[in-house]
Amino acid sequence: MSTEETPAPRSLAEALRARDDASLAALLRSRPDLITPVPTDLTQLATRAGTRASVVRALERLDRFTLQTAQALAVAPDPASYDVLLALLAGDDADPGVTAALPRAVGVLREQALVWGGTDRLRLVRTARELLAPSPQHPSATGLGPTVAEATAGMSPGRVQEIVAAAGLTSTHDAVSAVASLTALFTDRKRMAALLDSASPDSLDVLRRLVWGPPYGQVTAAPAVHLRWLLDRGLLLPTTPGTVVLPREVALHLRGGRAHRTTEPLPPGIEPVATHRPQVVDSAAAGQAYTALATVEELLKDWDEGGPVVLRAGGLSVRDLKRTAAALDVSEPVAAFWVELAYVAGLLASDGEADERYAATPAYDEWLEWPAARRWARLAEAWLTMTRTPGVIGGRDAKDRTLSALGPGLDRSAAPEVRHRVLALLAALPEGTAPTVDSVLARLHWERPTRGPQQDREGDEDLRTRLARWTLSEAESLGVTGRGALSSQGRALLGAPAAPAKAAEPTGPGDKLPVHHHTNHTHHTDHAHHTHPAHPGHAVPEPLSPPEQAVASATAARLLAPLLPEPLDHVLLQADLTAVAPGPLERPLADVLGVLADVESKGGATVYRFTPGSVRRALDAGRSASDLHDFLAAHSRTPVPQPLAYLIDDVARRHGHLRIGAASAYVRCDDDAVLSEILADKRSANLRLRRLAPTVLAAQADPSALLEGLRGMGFAPAAESAEGDVLITRAHAHRTPARTAPDPVPDGPPAPDATLLSAAIRAIRAGDLASTAPRRPTETPAVDGDLPRTGPAETLATMQAAVMTGEAVWIGYVNAEGAASQRVIAPIRVEGGFVTAYDHTADEVRTYPLHRITGVAELADDQP
Repeated sequence: MSTEETPAPRSLAEALRARDDASLAALLRSRPDLITPVPTDLTQLATRAGTRASVVRALERLDRFTLQTAQALAVAPDPASYDVLLALLAGDDADPGVTAALPRAVGVLREQALVWGGTDRLRLVRTARELLAPSPQHPSATGLGPTVAEATAGMSPGRVQEIVAAAGLTSTHDAVSAVASLTALFTDRKRMAALLDSASPDSLDVLRRLVWGPPYGQVTAAPAVHLRWLLDRGLLLPTTPGTVVLPREVALHLRGGRAHRTTEPLPPGIEPVATHRPQVVDSAAAGQAYTALATVEELLKDWDEGGPVVLRAGGLSVRDLKRTAAALDVSEPVAAFWVELAYVAGLLASDGEADERYAATPAYDEWLEWPAARRWARLAEAWLTMTRTPGVIGGRDAKDRTLSALGPGLDRSAAPEVRHRVLALLAALPEGTAPTVDSVLARLHWERPTRGPQQDREGDEDLRTRLARWTLSEAESLGVTGRGALSSQGRALLGAPAAPAKAAEPTGPGDKLPVHHHTNHTHHTDHAHHTHPAHPGHAVPEPLSPPEQAVASATAARLLAPLLPEPLDHVLLQADLTAVAPGPLERPLADVLGVLADVESKGGATVYRFTPGSVRRALDAGRSASDLHDFLAAHSRTPVPQPLAYLIDDVARRHGHLRIGAASAYVRCDDDAVLSEILADKRSANLRLRRLAPTVLAAQADPSALLEGLRGMGFAPAAESAEGDVLITRAHAHRTPARTAPDPVPDGPPAPDATLLSAAIRAIRAGDLASTAPRRPTETPAVDGDLPRTGPAETLATMQAAVMTGEAVWIGYVNAEGAASQRVIAPIRVEGGFVTAYDHTADEVRTYPLHRITGVAELADDQP
């Protein structure tokens, strides 16, 4: 066991001051809220590290064993030695797993400035102790109660002496020594065992019920004999009328010295449910990737002419979500996922018009032109970093309002971290290995046992668990995983190294994915191991920066590209008026065929069906019958069936025979017999037609209603313009103005990069030098915390002397905004009412007006 350097620090600020830059960088990296904004010195950094909000956030990010270590320190004496802490966690049997894992846990707590002091005087920061120590209002996770001293604080001295005498101890002259004597008894294993040997089975049964918590129980005004025996000897102590508590020292004796019932030094292993060949995994994932692209394209094609209306409160109505799910032939939760993913990827947005609707963005048209693998990488990258969480759609928010797709309130800042962590766990498994869901959830719960709100409104499981479930499902739908195992393109998307070789069969939980242990209790800077305990044989990928993610996405696209099917330029026409596309079609062919025929079924092969309505739709779009014949002949590997040719000719022959225009509306036809047939048909009654001339009918309905009405009667009318020309009704692609994809909502301040860390540490060190540098005594010494005060003449003389000697001085300075600060500077020259000096605080050369310097003091001789 290593020891700390002497002298021991007297405060957290002193402990931080003794750290090197690498250790400070590890602290600021693990707790980025501490440099927002950058502290002026190490004292302010220590103060900020002890604030309640910052400590709560740090505790929430500890793994289970490190948190158990902090909880044990909270019930240990303050300060506690390392051996005392080890005894609380390992118990009387000295659990070897705990003994091996404890140095790492203490190292994490030190690194994150939650623990300071030497190994013989470990101190938990005060705020953490207040949060974790047991109290009646906030029970500890250890299940322990107050100490004997705490429980007897309000007890009369006479009653304390009675307890001491009943326990067989010698009476003392004061309550303090009596409590100390009783505490010594309860912490002495042999004497305590002898005392309990004289207890009745009923008394011991009461202790067994309280030993693991909660330590409080109820008693009547006249307790039974076995309870009275415990109360008389202080084995139970009264807290409030009718309530007793089991003292901490008694509970620890009964527990064999353990602070926790179950100590978990190692993370639970990831259990495999199946192992597949990597090629099978990649192929299955590629198939899902292709389906994902087709689904997003189908969604936006369905919204091409303007999608659903935006609700007044924002988002998609339940009815529109149901209609979209039916159009995509998926369930509503799955449809919500694809809608949200397209929105986060910047492919759809609201158009911002008065009658606001959702529609595709201009970025969607650009996305369509990309190769399929690159389009998938764009979706996968957006999914990996998105904080919008489709899984909560349909739940209720804090104001009991329903959460709708594309609406507000869907951001969950923890989502990217959980998503990345789940995939990282899959990346740590041998290639082709699919884990069980329960083992992944158990591992995540070990890594983050404490969170803010433990449960969300939408269910009994905590949010982090549900995020993990959604991640596994969404990764499979998107093609990041295949058959439950991480694919090669998914691994590349994470920036993960090559998969580990298949390992030998593990023999226990710790052998499956053991923790990497450190071997001492001193400062550690390997934050990756602290954050995500993993197998020592392979690195756990950390979240990538945007430039790194772009490179990783390009690599993933390159790996996926050969696995995706090549687009085809042909279909197979069949005599039953269907066409079979045996794979994905080239875009021009798919666009024309989507107008000419209706999709009947999807899958590995898509089946299109030709109907009179679909052929008329193609004719309405400006195609002639000869165009359709030529198109089918050019793109079919089989001859054009006669029934299909007849269908096209028959619809084309009748297409445009009737003309619809605006009178309110009219119908004209060269064949007056057809008009007579229309007038005689009872189905035309609601159109309110009347004959204006032998070849013209007038209607009260508008042209569009008249057009649909006659089509419903079996006719094939064509609309015409005011000039009498046939109107060509091509699909109108409605697009929003240029839109940017929504930014993720961060989970607290972002992790600082190396440049920011270096600058922040320099500023903190310089500020600390200015605030702690010893000064020579002056005739008018400054009050602690005030700026130095000297007259203008003395200030000028001291500056000039410092220029000549090259010494640094301490100054007080007030800038143009009136903000006062203190600095350590090395004057270079003094002229024209200004002093030019190297500012140790800012780490640069600056010029200061002399009239803004409130005073100057020389540093002590031992300072640079």
